[in-house]
Amino acid sequence: MKKKVVSLLMAAAMTMTMLAGCGSTNAGATTSNTETKTEEAAPATEASTESTASGDVVTVRMMRNCFNVVPDSNKTKEVQDAINAYIADKINVQIELTDISSNEYAEKGNLAIANNEVDLFWTASWLETIGTKQLFAANACKDITDLLPGTALYDSMDSKQWEASKYAGKNYYIPVYKDNVEGYNVMLRKDLVDKYGVDVASIKTLKDLTPALEAFSAEGLPYTYLTQRTAMFYRYYIDSFDFFTGDSASSWVAVDRDTDEVVNTVLSDEYKEFTTLMAEWAEAGYLSEDDATKTTNDNTIQGDKWGVSWWTDVPNNAEANGRYNREVVMAKVTKNYMHTDSCLGSCYAIAGTASDEAAKAAIEFMGLLYTDKKLADMYAYGIEGTDFNYDADGYVEKVADAAYNHSMWESANATVVTAESSAPYTAQMYLDFNNGAEISCANGFQFDKSPVEGAYTACCDVMNELGFALENGAFPVDQVEDKIAEYEAALEEAGVNEVIDEFKSQYDAWKATK
Repeated sequence: MKKKVVSLLMAAAMTMTMLAGCGSTNAGATTSNTETKTEEAAPATEASTESTASGDVVTVRMMRNCFNVVPDSNKTKEVQDAINAYIADKINVQIELTDISSNEYAEKGNLAIANNEVDLFWTASWLETIGTKQLFAANACKDITDLLPGTALYDSMDSKQWEASKYAGKNYYIPVYKDNVEGYNVMLRKDLVDKYGVDVASIKTLKDLTPALEAFSAEGLPYTYLTQRTAMFYRYYIDSFDFFTGDSASSWVAVDRDTDEVVNTVLSDEYKEFTTLMAEWAEAGYLSEDDATKTTNDNTIQGDKWGVSWWTDVPNNAEANGRYNREVVMAKVTKNYMHTDSCLGSCYAIAGTASDEAAKAAIEFMGLLYTDKKLADMYAYGIEGTDFNYDADGYVEKVADAAYNHSMWESANATVVTAESSAPYTAQMYLDFNNGAEISCANGFQFDKSPVEGAYTACCDVMNELGFALENGAFPVDQVEDKIAEYEAALEEAGVNEVIDEFKSQYDAWKATK
């Protein structure tokens, strides 16, 4: 026992130095609704410090994040054993599965990586602490570029996915093939669209939305337009800029798509255009100060106090009807772009400490997981008849209060996992959706903020105060230009020019290698 405690303390110390950093949070990811059925999720078997092989069979130690329900160790082992029995005559690989609550995943995942207790694990571009950016910076993942060609895993998805998911020209991550592009819609309540005869097809830009907001304002809604307390410039203006940081707090820096150069977006005509429009909407009563003061919450949109909001484009936008318990209509206001962060919104990595044997076995297992429907459904939903069933149309229906409950987006490819009856989709929908996207100009570029980290953080703090207020209509129209100037002055005092010069240098060096 003493030896194990010392090991954990050493791992914790390693963690502080190896994987320090902060990540950005994806608004579309839900981490706060985890139902914990036990006090602590335990590994299916006692953790070992290296992968084991029995004859030609290699055991791969897997770790995954639980967003829905955290199964107890007995349930995890039941699913693990069922998976191993199913794949036994297909590949010479067995898995040792560990499920961890999303609330504890960063801490426990860090320890597992530092202690060499895991070979294959789930991560994401938006994940904090052990997200793709932090792992890459810490050299904590294995370069699998040369291991992929010719494998079932590599052939399980279009080569554009592998290209888009590269860091510094190399493959370190295995993307989950789902809605792996970024684009945005405005979302209007259908009952109000019908009542006021709004021509949704005519809405191509944000400004085109103004007549609908004017009509909906007759309802006396508190939130005619609901921003969901989100600064939206870095989403709504992706046709003009590649916001390569993937963080709304640093929307002040991006690559201009026309010039392919790193720029200060606060000085752009687009920023003035957007913040002026938000101020006009606020003065007209369409925006509420509740969004600007961040007093709205995640449940605000579940009610009937709003008319229009925003939605991240997905292959089946009709799923918003179920999420918000009402019919909505979408108007697309941006193109869709494929880039590293969008492609790695859900993915897997092989630990840098994994043996070459374990890495090859992990790729073999993932190749089967991404191509075998029965395995994919088992991995996502658990045991058929206990945790889920298939309905008459072949869709998955989860058993109420099932002890094992994952989702497609954090499990395996949408082209192979059976859709849930509550949100049906087809593989072709995802293929068409992803193939219709443009590859973004800064795809594959990973900035290193460490040379200017203090100034970068200070600029983000400025944005979270002044920039957020500007983008949520907190100031009158006649003050917008002065407030932008005040915002820029605060950014300059925080060191924005130093940061942008550093990012320009890095981006130019990266372009030279293409």
